[in-house]
Amino acid sequence: MGFSAAVTFGPHTFFTNCYQKASNFLPFDQREGYSINFKLSRFKPRPRSISACKPEVFEFEERTSPNEVKKEIRRCYELVHRLGRGVVYLGSSRMGPSHPHYLQTLDLGREIANLLNCTSWSGVGPGLMDAATKGALQAGKPVGGFKIGKEADEWTATNFHPYLPSETYLTCRFFSARKHGLVDAAVRLNSSDKTAVVALPGGVGTLDEVFEILALIQLERIGSTFPVPFLLMNYDSFYSKLLEFLDVCEDWGTVAKGEVSLLWKVCDDNSQALAYLQEFYDLSTEKSRQGDRSKSSHRTVS
Repeated sequence: MGFSAAVTFGPHTFFTNCYQKASNFLPFDQREGYSINFKLSRFKPRPRSISACKPEVFEFEERTSPNEVKKEIRRCYELVHRLGRGVVYLGSSRMGPSHPHYLQTLDLGREIANLLNCTSWSGVGPGLMDAATKGALQAGKPVGGFKIGKEADEWTATNFHPYLPSETYLTCRFFSARKHGLVDAAVRLNSSDKTAVVALPGGVGTLDEVFEILALIQLERIGSTFPVPFLLMNYDSFYSKLLEFLDVCEDWGTVAKGEVSLLWKVCDDNSQALAYLQEFYDLSTEKSRQGDRSKSSHRTVS
């Protein structure tokens, strides 16, 4: 008798009906007159498709080789090098302009851009990513980002951003490359670099990025010579249940006591976030020194 077999070759899965090279196998009790006809066939895989026993062929995107991923990661690094490191925003693509968290993020993006005077980075998608981007643009500061082909369960109609210049963002095919770019954008190579990671309210994708970066900081594998501030924006207690779960992890011993609280700063509103960054980078003292220099210069001119 014939049968269907599924075989995997790298990223391809093939289904075929087999009718060649029959081999007979006797059952264990060796009863005469009973056999299983096991048939195998040779076939050549078709690239970029799943072939079913029926004539339908389903196209899909595959990772053709590790070199493709490597090339995209290199492009992400080049974009960061060109635009400069800064604040990386992680957040929901589903919270639109009418959502209160969108308005809070818009203000936060503008205020942090003014405070740190650096490039603002995000996934340059809709929702809170869009709010952070617009906030930085309102401050007149540079923005950059790593776009992906799918956000909020909706395929993007185009690879082009509606209002950002094409040279300021990169459309990624691979999430791994996108993450490399976002992490590299937050790396501090010297004490004068002012960067941060800001985790806004979000869903599965946001949590994926949040905990990957948090783990890199925890294990000292983020690649930054100097510490990078990590802010968890707990707007309207959005992350309170998550924080309770992490307390449970401490109770079970899967997380050390007080370990997570040392890795990030939980902020209930924008004022707490701005105050934390100002203290982290000692900006109040820096502004005071600038003011003293300005007064001194004024007296000299007079």
